[in-house]
Amino acid sequence: MTTGAPTPTARGRSRARTFLPLGIAAWLVLEIWLLTLVAGAAGGFTVFALLVAGIVLGAVVIKRAGRRAFTNLTETLQRQTAGAEPFDPGAQAPRSSGEGNGLLMLGGLMLMLPGLISDVLGLFLLLPPVRTRLSRSVERSLERRMNAASAGSFGGAFQQARMHRPDGKVVQGEVIVRDDPPADDTPRPPLTP
Repeated sequence: MTTGAPTPTARGRSRARTFLPLGIAAWLVLEIWLLTLVAGAAGGFTVFALLVAGIVLGAVVIKRAGRRAFTNLTETLQRQTAGAEPFDPGAQAPRSSGEGNGLLMLGGLMLMLPGLISDVLGLFLLLPPVRTRLSRSVERSLERRMNAASAGSFGGAFQQARMHRPDGKVVQGEVIVRDDPPADDTPRPPLTP
């Protein structure tokens, strides 16, 4: 049954949604191929020892970074309850030793994943110059994207609504919020019975 309303055209898949599964599949095949090469050259026990060492080192790195993050959070909360001024994100604060805990955790996770390529990437993320450079480039990229976004586009995303009809069709609409009260002067009955 058609209602005469035009049906929305399906948007094409983004490049990330198209190539991400292919990239993950290629990465897995490459990891397995490298593990079989190393197992053929050095033996299966060596590969097993490498994988276990990566898991243990990754767990230690994640635990350490988590403790540092929790310590930083505790110190910040204690400063705020003691009446210290809250942190101003616009001000240039001195870089603390706890910065980059997220990248440290990512490096630990990469070490824990079975495979040699992920271990090498995880070891690179453990190096402080690599972490600071990567952190700065990600920060600049996010800043550019936030500046390029139109002023109202993010707020407009929350004003969209979808209604699911019983037949399974999705009807998109827009929520209209009125700031002024209705000009209804009729007296209303009291709420109490």
